Amino acid sequence: MSEIQDKLKAKMEKTKAVLKEELNTVRAGRANPALLDKVMVEYYGVPTPLKNLANVSTPDPRTLAITPFDPKCIPDVEKAIGAANIGINPSNDGKIVRLVIPQVTEERRKELTKLVKKIGEDAKVAIRNERRDANEHLKKQEKNGELTEDDLKKELDAVQKQIDNCIKEIDVIIEQKDKEIMEV
Repeated sequence: MSEIQDKLKAKMEKTKAVLKEELNTVRAGRANPALLDKVMVEYYGVPTPLKNLANVSTPDPRTLAITPFDPKCIPDVEKAIGAANIGINPSNDGKIVRLVIPQVTEERRKELTKLVKKIGEDAKVAIRNERRDANEHLKKQEKNGELTEDDLKKELDAVQKQIDNCIKEIDVIIEQKDKEIMEV
């Protein structure tokens, strides 16, 4: 496998990782600590990721429990969750901040599946852009005499096979997320 294919494979893996990370932040009616991954808490004047300030657990399928290491920062945690605009109001008992995930309506589920499909389509576009870049690089190599015409054709076919496999994997990831969202 050529250096170009190795780079392409690495970029595709990164795109899939970003896709999975994006999908984790889509609220599907089930408590998932990844929902809070992008929440930044103003802690002593420094924006700090919530996961660095507290343990996030799921005591039951519809509740997230956030236990700050420093109980004095509970108001800051609540404020950050409100500012993160995830659509859930936090409550606390002085030691633990709780988020109760509301039941998702059928209409909201359909909206979420559309959002998931859009996120998946964006990932596919990124993959296709990587294919274009790889193909251009291969054609330059052929033009410079580094590749023969036959080798170019083989390399282009190999790139296309990699792209097709990656797009199938993305479709599977999207399908799994859709099932998770539509589950009642």
